[in-house]
Amino acid sequence: MFGDFGDFEKFVIEKMREAKVPALSVSVISEDETKYSRGFGFRDIASGLPATPRTIYGIGSVTKSFTALALMQLADEGKVGVQDEVEKYVPLKVRPFGEPIRIHHLLTHSSGLPALGYAEALIRGMTGAEDNWLPISSPDDIIAFMKDAESWAVSKPGERYFYLNEGWVMLGEIISRVSGLRYEEYIRKRVLEPLRMSRTYFSKVEVEREIDKATPYIVDKDGKHISSAFPYGISSDGGLLSNVKDMSNYLAMYLNRGQFDGKTLVSRKRLESMEASHIKLPYEFLEGESYGYGWRITPGFHGCKLISHAGSVGVYKAFAGYVPDKKIGVVLLANPSEYTLSHIGMYVLSQLMDVDPNTLPFIRNDVILSKLQGEYETYMGTMKINIKKRGDFLFFEMRDKYREQILPLVPERLGENQAMFFTLSEGGRYPVEFNCKKDTIELIYERYKLTKRK
Repeated sequence: MFGDFGDFEKFVIEKMREAKVPALSVSVISEDETKYSRGFGFRDIASGLPATPRTIYGIGSVTKSFTALALMQLADEGKVGVQDEVEKYVPLKVRPFGEPIRIHHLLTHSSGLPALGYAEALIRGMTGAEDNWLPISSPDDIIAFMKDAESWAVSKPGERYFYLNEGWVMLGEIISRVSGLRYEEYIRKRVLEPLRMSRTYFSKVEVEREIDKATPYIVDKDGKHISSAFPYGISSDGGLLSNVKDMSNYLAMYLNRGQFDGKTLVSRKRLESMEASHIKLPYEFLEGESYGYGWRITPGFHGCKLISHAGSVGVYKAFAGYVPDKKIGVVLLANPSEYTLSHIGMYVLSQLMDVDPNTLPFIRNDVILSKLQGEYETYMGTMKINIKKRGDFLFFEMRDKYREQILPLVPERLGENQAMFFTLSEGGRYPVEFNCKKDTIELIYERYKLTKRK
């Protein structure tokens, strides 16, 4: 199981190159042991400093699982119940369609409120991505911000999944009010210290004291790396900064059913309620995915349940995932990336389960789309067009001195030898066909046949 990581390392380097990722650190865990860890790339480009397993990055929404864990600890102690109404603890009377929001609804993103965009506005404002300034620095500010949110509701609580960062700020405030400690202090005392996560922080002062930390970057539309800033102030919904060594201890606790180093942090019953499927996701990487308490649940990952979560704060990205039945897990932390870290995480977990990662649909499709990229020409080079991959789509691009035509190609059927797409032009729907031959790739579009230049 834990042999050669060469194929995985090659895959990581390829994706970092394609997505212009400055730095990435990874750790692979089995039961309570780290089996593999290393850093790739530069934690600081200007200084040429390499990434290591100790490099600190923001973990974004992976923080939500820490918040959920804290609530499970308080539930174990009888201090809070997941079916308690939120307004019992915080002065926020928001009742979508007349129904009270319960802690369970916030834990599962099922309050009935669609995203209000506070975190997105805060991150984009603090990193300079746009001028839409939103000065929110505390849960009290969020309570004021959400005063009229009831009018924004789409469904009753419990009916639909809408990712709601604001709800997790409320959960952090509930933890503070029930425990008598500031949220950050509670997490430090009750989670970080027992797990020996001594280099995991919420504050800028603590992070700035560290030498081995990743510079927060923005990758602009031209692919340039621009030094930026971490959006401090976000807390219980996405404010932790950590490293893969510390995060390995965190996953080890889950793999050992709530225990670490002889101590019980949470009961097995409460931990497994975090891993239960509480509400179906309206979108999914793999079939049948749902949300638990602070974790995404994938029931059919090579015949096993995968528990995972991704995180992003613009300048950093993260992924943490584990397979309880196999007692394996992986943590990935990176500077900004246009490539989804969960794909890299599922790649290495597949290898650990002795399954070819290329059988994962998003990995297979990405390989096919990448292969189809390039310059194509008609008979004797009379016309030339470019096929470019952007995310999950290909784009047909034809330019001359006076005009340009750019058409999105929407995938319909992707195979190794033939790939079918469609595009819309002049009010019509046009099929686009790629045929992979032994020596070249043919493109059939409208009246034209084109071949890929070598």
